[in-house]
Amino acid sequence: MVLTKTENCFVCGEKNRKGLQAAFQTNSDLLCSFGSVVLAETFQGWGNIVHGGILAALLDEACIYAAMSLEKQAVTAELQIRYRKPVPCGCQVTLFGEVISHRKQIVLARARLVLGGEIYTEAEARIFLSK
Repeated sequence: MVLTKTENCFVCGEKNRKGLQAAFQTNSDLLCSFGSVVLAETFQGWGNIVHGGILAALLDEACIYAAMSLEKQAVTAELQIRYRKPVPCGCQVTLFGEVISHRKQIVLARARLVLGGEIYTEAEARIFLSK
């Protein structure tokens, strides 16, 4: 399967006006990713708190971008999320992803969503690299 980056991606697509438009960068030397996004009320779940599915999508993307620092295309096979604190709407959050290990076509990655220097949500993902 050949994957192509799309400008219409819900998480990182620059042209998706209804999406998150999160900007990510990768570092191939450190095998990591980082990004940031302001989480508007549009992504609210309950009580001015960002919906957990939105947070999961952001952490998934941080893991994927970390895996793509290996200069290969990647898809998530498994994602485990830990919600530590509710994330209020209207805040700018920072995301960090890192490759923990990789062997052949499988990557284990970790991501953190940080606000004010504290981890609010974190994830681990098993990711398949395309050949």
